[in-house]
Amino acid sequence: MQLNSALASNDPQAIIDADRAHVWHHLIQHKAFETAAPRIIVEGKGMRVWDIAGQEYLDAVSGGVWTVNVGYGRTSIADAVRDQLVRLNYFANTAGSIPGALFAEKLISRMPGLSRVYFSNSGSEANEKVFKMVRQVAHRHHGGRKSKILYRERDYHGTTFGALSASGQNERTAQYGPLLSGFVAVPHALEYRSEQRGARYGEAAADAIEEVILREGPDTIGAICLEPITAGGGVIVPPDGYWQRVEDICRRHDILIHIDEVVCGLGRTGAWFGYQHYGVRPDFVTMAKGVASGYAAISCTVTTEAVFDLFKDAPDDPLSHFRDISTFGGCASGPAAALENLRIIEEEALVENSALQGGRLIANLGALQDKHPAIGDVRGKGLFAGVELVADRQSREPAAEKQVQAVVAECGTQGVIIGSTNRSITGFNNTLCLAPALIATPDDIDTITDTIGRAIERVFG
Repeated sequence: MQLNSALASNDPQAIIDADRAHVWHHLIQHKAFETAAPRIIVEGKGMRVWDIAGQEYLDAVSGGVWTVNVGYGRTSIADAVRDQLVRLNYFANTAGSIPGALFAEKLISRMPGLSRVYFSNSGSEANEKVFKMVRQVAHRHHGGRKSKILYRERDYHGTTFGALSASGQNERTAQYGPLLSGFVAVPHALEYRSEQRGARYGEAAADAIEEVILREGPDTIGAICLEPITAGGGVIVPPDGYWQRVEDICRRHDILIHIDEVVCGLGRTGAWFGYQHYGVRPDFVTMAKGVASGYAAISCTVTTEAVFDLFKDAPDDPLSHFRDISTFGGCASGPAAALENLRIIEEEALVENSALQGGRLIANLGALQDKHPAIGDVRGKGLFAGVELVADRQSREPAAEKQVQAVVAECGTQGVIIGSTNRSITGFNNTLCLAPALIATPDDIDTITDTIGRAIERVFG
């Protein structure tokens, strides 16, 4: 497939030079660009993207950071955005909009027990809203006591200072301190990296959270913030019994449950939301990335009517309501894109396809594990999978980060873009990360895993 004529008419070198001279890319050490060209992606269709040199890639990470759930080139979403921009592009969310009301209603229909949607523009911001709500509830209803927020080692909740303060990834927070006080870490739940393993590991991992609660004092803790499946910390699926015990612990200690679905939401794990695999009943759910599949910027903080009511119990008090605003939460294009994105997921049965093709993905990766000693663990759910690479399977010594990056690079050379844990946890940036679009076919899955197998063979022998 060739680039369209409009793109082809541009001078590629001029664009590369402009990028190299003026663009500050995310998550990249730019010294390399003094001698090598930055990657510039110019077009996407389905699960394929093309760079400025015309090289085609199969994208196994949905836009690099697990976002483009319904694939590239969806003209119906683009049309919905264009039509909405012409009709009304923006009004602050102090007033409503038609797409905002319709999308909120449709979204809530997929989230039993929840009822209110607060719009903003990024996952970090969506999580910040919860932290502010919890703090305000603490001051208004608990005499300021229940203000602490628990977060889990290896989880990640965003790039702003509040979100970083709740980050369980030391390389994300390094050199950005001092961070905010009142955020308290609890242990991770990765059985593969635990000394305690076995049938009751899930309950034991949850009980470790309660030990922190009792140490800090239950009357000081307002909420716990967890990913349903840890994403950038290594694609960690919770062990059996874990979420049920976590919910029981939180209810006994009157601690609100905040589930960060920024990565896992909207079908990624083979359910509408990751938490729905486990029967847990959250007080807050946050989401971004797949909400509009990257066709517009939008995030949502979703909560219960019980939480919502805490902010309208004293209408005569000027400080009683949630005194927050997100400027771009008023962009009408976000919910317009999200509404069409939701329609596509429903009508094309992409949640079901995620579960089906996710089973194939895990099975294929398991077969690679049988063949390659460098694969220590395979884990995932739906179209979200991690492959932990090791130097020694017996000792579980992590593979060197340079080797992991070499596998990623080799896959790129073969035309498949995959990801890996990156600048996350010192010594444990050793997990390949896969999150292909929910439209993936069996052939797509086989191409991805076959390429990974060849890359591991090339790097590890």
